[in-house]
Amino acid sequence: MSSKPACAEPHRHSDVDVADRQQTAVALLVSISALLLLCHASALSMVEVWRRSATFAHGFVIVPIACWLAWRQRHQLALLPLRPAPLALLPLALLGMVWLLARLAHVQVLHQLCLVLMLIMTVVAVMGIAWSRAIAFPLFYLLLAVPFGEVLIAPLIDFTTSCCVWILRLFAIPVFRENNHLTLPTGNWSVVEACSGLRYLIASLALGAVYAFITYRSWQRRAVFIAISLLLPIIANGMRAAMIILIGHWSDMTLAIGIDHLVYGSLFFGIVTAVLFWCGGRWREVEEGAAPLSLPVVHSANRIAGKYGVLAITSAVIALTAIWPSAERLLTALQAPAMAAGTLQLAAPPAPWRTAPMQAGDWQALHLGTPQRWSANFHDGRRSISLQLTWYVSQQKDAELLAPVPRITTATGQQRWHETPLGQHQAYIGGKLLSVRESVEQSASVKLLVWRWYRQQGSDTASPVWLKLMLARSKLLGVDQSAAEIVVATAYDEEHERPAARQAMTALLDAMWPAIAQGLHDAGAR
Repeated sequence: MSSKPACAEPHRHSDVDVADRQQTAVALLVSISALLLLCHASALSMVEVWRRSATFAHGFVIVPIACWLAWRQRHQLALLPLRPAPLALLPLALLGMVWLLARLAHVQVLHQLCLVLMLIMTVVAVMGIAWSRAIAFPLFYLLLAVPFGEVLIAPLIDFTTSCCVWILRLFAIPVFRENNHLTLPTGNWSVVEACSGLRYLIASLALGAVYAFITYRSWQRRAVFIAISLLLPIIANGMRAAMIILIGHWSDMTLAIGIDHLVYGSLFFGIVTAVLFWCGGRWREVEEGAAPLSLPVVHSANRIAGKYGVLAITSAVIALTAIWPSAERLLTALQAPAMAAGTLQLAAPPAPWRTAPMQAGDWQALHLGTPQRWSANFHDGRRSISLQLTWYVSQQKDAELLAPVPRITTATGQQRWHETPLGQHQAYIGGKLLSVRESVEQSASVKLLVWRWYRQQGSDTASPVWLKLMLARSKLLGVDQSAAEIVVATAYDEEHERPAARQAMTALLDAMWPAIAQGLHDAGAR
């Protein structure tokens, strides 16, 4: 007696299942809408960056692409159980707390990142683990909407410059490198921020991630292709920059110095991207037909909770989300009123240092708002050193010490200065070891060695992150939020002169340390 094997048939949802799923979809829409409405400041700040920056303009298409990627899996999602995950409320609460701290400290990229992660955890809480796992890639693809990457500009510039030097020497072209400036027999070149390749790196990552998700089925191949999409534009940008310099050099500086500079670069990256996708297509994994046998079937015992369960998780998500914007408004309203702005003044330095007035064309660090400023040039008979103090009596949006402005200094005249970070440097000043951020500011005719650090409530730090934490603590406690940036600089010519410049800067700061501390204290005490 033979028995016919049973054939597995796709599960058909009942009308009750469909109604429950519709209720859950509405609950998710309401939860996400509430999140975006309550944290609208973070959402609008992202849109504003997308609008004004060509580097992050791709943010406008990230959300539609993520929704489309999730929609492609709708048939698989229809077979998965919908079970709200109350445990997701814990990471949602932690993310909300970090969001609050980032808002108080005005760390834009952090509170934007927290907003996207809160959105992801909202999906997990309302739709459940199984459903969210199935669309994990589209969910985390939303992170690319966060405008992030400025921290990579300096290392990308350094890599591009090194790549240019290596290729030029490969062609036996003499080149002299000084930071990110290159000198050739036919002319001078500078690898500036626009040449860092950050825009191409982000675009390649966004496109490569989508291509990998659509083309491959295994996570291993997807990860490899995304990694290549990250590394290839970095290498290609170095080759592009070298190609531009070679064209300019071989044409005696008649080509690749104007708009054709951008045309050649865009054409090169278009070819590189096309080759990347063509090669990736050769390892395409054929999509298997939808096999409901491999997916959990929704039986009556596994149906989602009723409408009251969905209502409960939705209410919890909205209530938990509403805590942090309310706390931000409350803390902002209760924070201590700004002190009366005193006059920032410093005593004269002891001998052998003497004061000289600032000259037209001397550089000054840029800051937003109207802070108190004090600056002077000092001489010891051998070297001239500039000292600048910028003091904010309080920290407000777009008028704070660490407001997002270009940290490249500029001159009062027509000179333009380009900054090359050198990392942190430590020096014994005022009887203690002080860490400063060291950089080189270079114009067409002058090169400066620059030190800068921050001072808040008598504490000194060279870390912007640590200063943000100190300011956030001050806001939470309702205490003094005043802070200052201290900048010292001196001109030098050759690299071997840098130790002598550091020694002179250390000597001036050691002599002026009591005056700096007393001047900031007196300004805040008025």
